[in-house]
Amino acid sequence: MAKTSMKKMLEAGVHFGHRSRFWHPKMDQYIYGTRNGVHIINLEKTLPMFNDVLNFASKTAAAGGSILFVGTKRAASDIMKEEAIRCGMPYVNHRWLGGMMTNYKTIKASIKRLKDLEFLAEENFSQFGKKEALMMTREMDKLERSLGGIKDLGGIPDVVFIIDIGHEKNAIAESKKLGLPIIGIVDTNHNPEGIDYVVPGNDDSIRAIGYYAREIANAVLEAKAAAGTHTKTAVKKKAPAKKVEAPAATETKAKVEKKVEAKVEAPKAEAATTDLNGMLKAELVALAKEKGVEIASKDTKADIIAKLG
Repeated sequence: MAKTSMKKMLEAGVHFGHRSRFWHPKMDQYIYGTRNGVHIINLEKTLPMFNDVLNFASKTAAAGGSILFVGTKRAASDIMKEEAIRCGMPYVNHRWLGGMMTNYKTIKASIKRLKDLEFLAEENFSQFGKKEALMMTREMDKLERSLGGIKDLGGIPDVVFIIDIGHEKNAIAESKKLGLPIIGIVDTNHNPEGIDYVVPGNDDSIRAIGYYAREIANAVLEAKAAAGTHTKTAVKKKAPAKKVEAPAATETKAKVEKKVEAKVEAPKAEAATTDLNGMLKAELVALAKEKGVEIASKDTKADIIAKLG
């Protein structure tokens, strides 16, 4: 069970709210007082709420779910990316594109384009002219900034974790539309309504943002490790003994031998295909020349593998 402490929160400056003249009345219940014109957040309320968030993140990760880390403002951008990568979760740290979740079909097409450009970049766009290669490189960099964090997501995330709910209004609107649980860091100048898991705290300090992201990433990693251990144990206990099929009485010796050969050849064919998929396009072209297989200049990697297969 993931837990944090009030000492860590104080060290990270989680208790420092926004300036008192910009406060939101619905955050009144989480405010302890005012000091030097700045609201102080009551950590006695923040601590149990953040522990609930950590437990929820652990359960999501243990069940194989995904948590989308969203933080596009300057203070959060690099931190969210680093922590999301560390715990193997998707992230958005540059700009939230309109319809990123509600219009996922279009986003999926852009992700496919990004992966195609990355494949061509493996050979430094050698089959294109200098100007075309430069334009493709720029396009790839642009797509990587916007979609690089979700290119391996494969669909809609299970949970959305947001830093600064006032800055990420589009992400919140789309999450609500799809009914996704939202974990939100809410400062004293924002309205906490509509956020499923509210964490009252400082959303401007780099130290505080790093604390939230790090704690959630740690909870995810611990849950994944525990889930992996349980799975391995269960497999060892429940794995049934392999049964050897006896040949039918009516089958001839020749038929039985053919079946055995087929079973042996199948894994070899699969291994060969896997090896080809791991090769670069240039290596596949060279292999095709050795085998005397004709390759057209327009053939993709998949086409070459099919011809070699």
